[in-house]
Amino acid sequence: MSLFLIFDLIGMMLLMVLGVPVIYAVLGAALIYFLGHAELSTLVMMQQVQTALRSFPLLAIPFFILAGTVMARGGIADKIMSFAYVLVGHWRGGLAQVGVLNSLVMGSMSGSAVADAAVDSRILVPQMRKRGYSLGFSAAIAAASSVIAPILPPSTSLILYGLLGQVSVAALFLGGVVPALVIALSLMALVAVISRVRAYGSMRERKTTWTEKGRAFIDCFWALMMPVILVGGIRTGLFTITELAAMAAIYTLLVSMFIYRTMSLADLWDVLKDTAKTSATVLIIIGASGAFSYIFAIEQVPLNIITWLSTVSDSPTVILMIVCLGLTLLGMVIEGAAVMIIGAPILVGIATHFGIDPVHMGVLVVVTLTFSTLTPPVGIVMFTVCSMTGCRIETFLKEMLPFYAVLFSILALLVIFPQLVTTLPTWLGR
Repeated sequence: MSLFLIFDLIGMMLLMVLGVPVIYAVLGAALIYFLGHAELSTLVMMQQVQTALRSFPLLAIPFFILAGTVMARGGIADKIMSFAYVLVGHWRGGLAQVGVLNSLVMGSMSGSAVADAAVDSRILVPQMRKRGYSLGFSAAIAAASSVIAPILPPSTSLILYGLLGQVSVAALFLGGVVPALVIALSLMALVAVISRVRAYGSMRERKTTWTEKGRAFIDCFWALMMPVILVGGIRTGLFTITELAAMAAIYTLLVSMFIYRTMSLADLWDVLKDTAKTSATVLIIIGASGAFSYIFAIEQVPLNIITWLSTVSDSPTVILMIVCLGLTLLGMVIEGAAVMIIGAPILVGIATHFGIDPVHMGVLVVVTLTFSTLTPPVGIVMFTVCSMTGCRIETFLKEMLPFYAVLFSILALLVIFPQLVTTLPTWLGR
């Protein structure tokens, strides 16, 4: 790797730390590299950007983003919150438990940590404050539980990694299911312990009857069918990921507009505008990845990193530990999408060389970068929750300490026991 590229990458990271939008920093760094090498034409850079976007499966991204936006704004989130309340509202710390369970269900529909954290900050945190929960703990629940969303289908992060690294998106979707369940159960156990220590009460004095559960399920039935459609479509192989995304978008629109009737045509226009803005941001980042993949191929960056790692260890577990540590440190100062753009070609090469399952590597990358959104100094979920709830950063970080311990312990388990990720894709067939 040349000294020119090293300084170019350092400059790009500094721009991101200073608040320059990711896409400008990435494309600017790529342009500087091409301008600094007379033998390379900037036309080649633009060709690489366009080539990266000439992929039919990329249509899945705007469709899944549309489905998630409709879920958040079409009243479906409120239905899910009510259903979670009926199931676990009688537990100690019931409202916090509702937050975790809600994120598990909502995550299988939105696929976005920021969207999930925003919903919880808007709906759940004010209710928790009224019932005596501290602001810091309420904000920590909204943030920590949101990390479940990007690990479940229809995760935009998993789609992005799959397309950048040429890994089966369907297998990545299935690989994220068990880790998401482990995270949810672990967070619920932690909430139970903290609630007992702080004497947080339940939302209900008694356990709901089966009749009440049945009514809540019927009321929420159409919303709960969304993850069933996603997993069923993947399992049967009847649809490609792109077709499944289109079905998810159409389904959520039909449910919101004609069954629950919580969305009007005026609301639909706003949803479409938000979807277009978010999709454009994600897709231009994918385009930028094409330019950097070309640069890394010229500089033989993946080969150099693999050669260095080979001198450290030949154990896949040790290599994965090093990779996760590096991604965590990078994710603390650089936005996760940018890390994935730069790192996907390198990470796929590492997985291939050391015999690591590409699905295992992909899920670990997404989990690690998602956890990093909760950490300073640039954690996007941390800032989203704190800005929406009015919680001070230092208060938030203090309350997050036990959650950090649980989440990063789970990450270590996923590294040590790859079966937690690979069993479901293998069992259901890739």
